[in-house]
Amino acid sequence: MTRVIHTGDTHVGYQQYNVPDRRDDFLGAFRQVVRDAIADDADAVVHAGDLFHDRRPALADIMGTLSVLEELSEADIPFLAVVGNHEAKRDAQWLDLYESLGLATRLGDEPTVIGDTAFYGLDFVPRSQRDDLDYDFAPHDADSAALVTHGLFQPFDYGDWDAAEILTESSVTFDALLLGDNHDPGKQQVEDAWVTYCGSTERASASEREDRGYNIVTFDDEVRITRRGLDTREFVFVDVDLGPEEGVERVRSRVGQHDLEEAVVIVSISGDGDPVTPASVESFALDQGALVARVTDHREITAEERETEISFADPDDAVTERVRDLGLSEAAHDIDETIRASKVADANVKDEVERHVRELLSDDSAALAADAEAAASDSASDTDATASASGDDTDGAPVNEADGTDSESQASVEEFL
Repeated sequence: MTRVIHTGDTHVGYQQYNVPDRRDDFLGAFRQVVRDAIADDADAVVHAGDLFHDRRPALADIMGTLSVLEELSEADIPFLAVVGNHEAKRDAQWLDLYESLGLATRLGDEPTVIGDTAFYGLDFVPRSQRDDLDYDFAPHDADSAALVTHGLFQPFDYGDWDAAEILTESSVTFDALLLGDNHDPGKQQVEDAWVTYCGSTERASASEREDRGYNIVTFDDEVRITRRGLDTREFVFVDVDLGPEEGVERVRSRVGQHDLEEAVVIVSISGDGDPVTPASVESFALDQGALVARVTDHREITAEERETEISFADPDDAVTERVRDLGLSEAAHDIDETIRASKVADANVKDEVERHVRELLSDDSAALAADAEAAASDSASDTDATASASGDDTDGAPVNEADGTDSESQASVEEFL
């Protein structure tokens, strides 16, 4: 029998709502998972990708994760993992660093046997590269086998990658697919195998209302999957349907019925009634002890805004998610990150992008260079659109609050490309 904790989407380093306490929460949730594994004497912790929220995590996040993995190593419990889309880089992955220190195993097409189960891994693969996959895995002689991978899979909602295809085409017969990327947990049987998402360990968006947790997967005569919850920061969701002549006082009354101390408060307003200024409700919640308060008046959201699914509280996050959804190559993501999302100083952006493009051309990668151009163009247009949506209308060039990248720098890069 082999019993493992299946977790993923820990997103360490995510400073949600630009609040440092939320950054600490994401690392704290990962630490909870590891300490539960130690307390339960699990055979392994299996991580299905997006250990980090960012391809370039801060030193504090790298060291914090290191300390958590050291706890697990001291308990002699292996940490098996794959690379997710949030953290993937063109060169060596952060997971490789921890593997070089003896703190992790990066799963691949060779089996890693724990107890009587062989574990394989498949890092996140962009849509544009999936047709080239051959699903050729080395054989094993264990009693069971599981593939750990990251992506949005059918038959689950929003799936763009067919789990049945992997199970059918693979050279190894898998008893389970242990998945990451979808933050909602779930399990289904496909081709006589269990396909399961563990869900995220912290709420990475206001749409994730259910409690957070992870899976416990047991491989014996059959595969058994159970859930365990995590003690995460309280999110208070307040949905207010205003009647005629009702307004801000009604909203405040509903919010005040909850214990808001150190909570993240998410208020949604619908119905009729008077206009409500979100700031007046947010300040009320903060006065009641809330850590964060966000108010959305759905009566003021147009059909076009609803279609783009922009969160006006975190506009840069909306751009980041849009770029990830494009299914670009790793080279294109590198260019996008340098232009828009990295910590490269404005004065060095052009030189850094030129260096990336020269590397691509030296490798006879003309197609990737064209892809990079598309990423730069999409990043520039999305950033401008997001700045407009968030009310950023200055006399000078629009500025990305996250890194100070301006549209003038982007134009210089596009001209070079």
